[in-house]
Amino acid sequence: MKLRLLLRRLTVSAPRMAVRSALPWPLRWAGLAVVAGFCAAIALWSFEFGKEIAGLEYGNQEQLQQARTEIATLQTHVQQLTNERNKAQSIANTADTRLTAEKAAQEKLLEVNRSLQTENQQLRADLGFFEQLLPRSGADTAALAIRGVQVARLPSGELQWQVLVIQGAKNPPPWEGQMELVFAGTSAGKPWTGRLPAGTVPIKVQQYGRLQGHFALPTQTVVKSVTVRLLQGATVRAQRSVKI
Repeated sequence: MKLRLLLRRLTVSAPRMAVRSALPWPLRWAGLAVVAGFCAAIALWSFEFGKEIAGLEYGNQEQLQQARTEIATLQTHVQQLTNERNKAQSIANTADTRLTAEKAAQEKLLEVNRSLQTENQQLRADLGFFEQLLPRSGADTAALAIRGVQVARLPSGELQWQVLVIQGAKNPPPWEGQMELVFAGTSAGKPWTGRLPAGTVPIKVQQYGRLQGHFALPTQTVVKSVTVRLLQGATVRAQRSVKI
């Protein structure tokens, strides 16, 4: 039933019917396009005319030009700051290089100074050594003698000893024997004596000889004197005692 009613409305037997002149559809679309284009042109003209009246376009151009000028100024300022930064960095690098060079030179000078101090001490020791080689007035220049004995206490607690032995004669025959060192003092408030770990030290002297070494002290030990003896077999050829 519904289908019949729908067909009836679509046919000439429908209750209402309109009669229009036949117009091709391309012309209809062309007409609509012309009308739409005309409306769009009017709308665009109205928009541009409104902006011109309100002065918006001129303001935008002026703001754009001002923004470009500010950007150029900022770029110039940034370039100046970059150049100043590079210059300051170069100066800082040069200062660091000079500081490093001065520090290296100062360390080298300190090393040279320490070397000179060590050499000066060695020269002083050699000077004292050769002064002891000079013959004493009234002494037997042909005899074997202990010319010098030096004992010093090191910061480590050890004793550093040095003994100088000479033969006063000109071109004497070599002398061979043993040297004995006896240290005397107190240990924990009681009398104490000590000798080298080997007991004696072999020695050979042509014109002069210098022997030196270290001696480890027991704790709470104070050395007050040292006695040096030159032995040839059981015979004491020379002896000398020194208070410390």
